[in-house]
This record gives sequence, structure tokens and C-alpha cells, in this order.
Amino acid sequence: MSGKAVWITGASSGIGAGLARAYAKRGCRLILSGRNEAALAEVAAQCGTEHLILPFEASDFAAAQAAADKAWDWSGGIDVLVNNAGISQRSLAVDTDFAVYRKMIDIDLLGPIALTQALLKRMVARKSGQIVMISSLAGKIGSPLRSAYCAAKHGLIGYADSLRIELSPHNISVIGVTPGSIRTDVSRNAITADGGRRGVSDEAIDTGIDPDEFAERMLAAIDAGQREVAIAEHGMEQMIAEARRTPEELFDRMIATFNSGYAAKMGVSEQ
Repeated sequence: MSGKAVWITGASSGIGAGLARAYAKRGCRLILSGRNEAALAEVAAQCGTEHLILPFEASDFAAAQAAADKAWDWSGGIDVLVNNAGISQRSLAVDTDFAVYRKMIDIDLLGPIALTQALLKRMVARKSGQIVMISSLAGKIGSPLRSAYCAAKHGLIGYADSLRIELSPHNISVIGVTPGSIRTDVSRNAITADGGRRGVSDEAIDTGIDPDEFAERMLAAIDAGQREVAIAEHGMEQMIAEARRTPEELFDRMIATFNSGYAAKMGVSEQ
């Protein structure tokens, strides 16, 4: 990984900051994005590696395109894109304003898609790269009080699964990551039924995995060739993580055979 250019969104705290430190240990050059420029600068100082700070709001899709151009030019290409920026939700669906669903989809689903699409043609032309989508166990199974969050995170896994099949001929890997409870401010920053900030945490989050430990475990799993990384500590979360792991590459190739005209590109039979 030494010298590779790694772009991490949501890098100002939590999982994103942990990943920045983990990639820095491996000698990577970092591009750090988020809304809080001062916090990004603090994380960069902790990493002590060559870096570029590109602050922008995840739901500002025009800003994402402009940031993609700057990041690519700075690094001469992006080796690893980690789509980590996002927010959570804590409210019953029956009480939740539709605006909350729109905000959640914009930030947690369309934001990562917009940034990935801004880089995709260049990565394909370069014939190399890795795209990491930080979803959630809530992207694999529905959870109460998180209907908007689950919808967005399920969508992110679907997008990642499709990309993985399409990009494999171009030597670009796509990894879906489904964390359980990680010790961050995700619950405090979650939005409520009217779109306000929740302001309190959950016991499961407070007793969850340390972000730096999570980051090391995630990178170890990617190094080991896992195409979907599920990391959880609590008993029920561990059961879900194990039960919902995506099958091996054969599954992707089977899906490809059901898509007219695509099987030939993948080099598989439609029989």
C-alpha cells in the first residue's frame, strides 16, 4: 500500500478517522473529506503522511464532482476510494417526516453514488483501483427506528454488488463493508422524526468496537480477499453478520448470466 492514494469521506471522526490512521500506517497518501475542515486537519496531523484536505457536504453533488477533479489531479489517480460519510436515524416511520427520508437518501446513498460515478470512467480507463462502501448491518437486515437509514444502506449494498460484477473485468475491486456497533457519535448525530439531532447515544454503540480496531480488522479482511466485510461484536450482531455474508464470486457470475448480453462480457455461459 505504500505510496497509494486513498480518499476517505467522513474522515473527520469515528470510522473515517480510524481508517485514515490505519491507511497512514501502511504508508498511504491521504485525501480526507468531510464537512468540518478543522477536524479534518486534526486527523491529518495525527496521520503524519502526505495529504490533501477536501471539505464538502456529502449531499452537494456538484461539489463532489469538483472534489473528484481536484483529488485525481493531486494524486495522479485514486487507488482506493472509501465512501464512509453518512448519518443515522432514530425515529418510528409513522412519525417521520418525508424530508428525513430525502435527506438520508441524499447523504447515505446518492452521496456515495455521486462521488463514485465522478471517478468511475477514469478508474476504468486506468484499469486499476478499489472502491470501498461503508454500509452497515442495517444494510442487510431491517431494524426498527431506522427505516430511512436501512433503505439507504440497503441501496448502497445493491449498488456495490452491481458495480463489483461490472468492474471486475477492469481490475477494479468493490468491497461492501457492514459494521455492527462501532464506538462513535453515530447515535448522537442521528436525526429524529423532524430532522433534528438526537443528541444521545445508545448502549450498544457505547460498548461497541473501537474505531481504530475496526479499521485494522477491515483492512486485514480486505487484504485476505474478502469481497464483503462484516465486523460485529455483540452476540446478535455477530449472528447477523455471519448469516448475511454475501456468497462467493460464483454468485456474481450466476447473476451475470441472467442479464442479456452481459454474460458474454463476463466470459460465462448463459446455459
